[in-house]
Amino acid sequence: MPDRDLVGWVHNPGVPEAAALVGSLVESLGLGGVSWTAPATDLNMSAETLARTSAIVTAGGDGTILRVAQVAAPHSVPILGINLGRVGFMTELSVEEAATRIPTYLEGSPRVERRMMLQASVVSGAHDGPPTRLTALNDVVVGRSPTAGVADVAMKVDGQRFTTYRVDAVIVATATGSTGYALAAGGPVLHPEAELILVQPLAPHRSFGTGLVVGRGAVIELEVGGADGAELSFDTFKEAALGPGDRVVIEVSPHEALFLRAEGASAFYASLTRRLSPDAPRGRVG
Repeated sequence: MPDRDLVGWVHNPGVPEAAALVGSLVESLGLGGVSWTAPATDLNMSAETLARTSAIVTAGGDGTILRVAQVAAPHSVPILGINLGRVGFMTELSVEEAATRIPTYLEGSPRVERRMMLQASVVSGAHDGPPTRLTALNDVVVGRSPTAGVADVAMKVDGQRFTTYRVDAVIVATATGSTGYALAAGGPVLHPEAELILVQPLAPHRSFGTGLVVGRGAVIELEVGGADGAELSFDTFKEAALGPGDRVVIEVSPHEALFLRAEGASAFYASLTRRLSPDAPRGRVG
């Protein structure tokens, strides 16, 4: 593999100041000759470019990082996030400290935080053929279709029937995703480096309503029932409509998302209370 001599810079194109921030940082840090830049909505770098990339700096929020993780994780490229979003659980730096602190991450020896990801295989109940596969850092969600009252979703864990949910959605989340949609659904918060899978129902109707936490080796299978079908999404991105009999098989991905951190793993707890405080700043998503 060639030396990792490049730095990637990805901005949220929906935030006007994000592109300007990236441009000013590349210039002020003297990295113009070793940098590539891209909007988060157009991440079409070649495998060769990613193999040469030592880190990707993001200017946005958690949504920007979720997009970047899709291309960074298969090439083991760590991410360093500048928060221009609303909460920014995965980001590391504020805008004000970015220029002075980025060199310490790129030139020093920061801690590399490793976060488990999920792999989902979508198996059609009506048609033969290879399954559709996708990867998620936060969560895989099977939820009701826009025209349905609730979704009927039967769940197996390691091949054993667990329950049939009648819900607005079933959220299968990583520890990273426990502070996202699963938290809004009433789930617990897991340390982001915990190698656990959380299954959290949203608005259960006369069905099992408690979240379930299983180990990283578990295989979760969700099968759509009823006549209305359901919808599949991952990391907030809509993926496909699901029909009756379609199955989504979820397990740990072979890839991990890597993040550059200045502090130890215990810093998460102080960050959590700060970011969830009623007085925490609220800005854009993304």
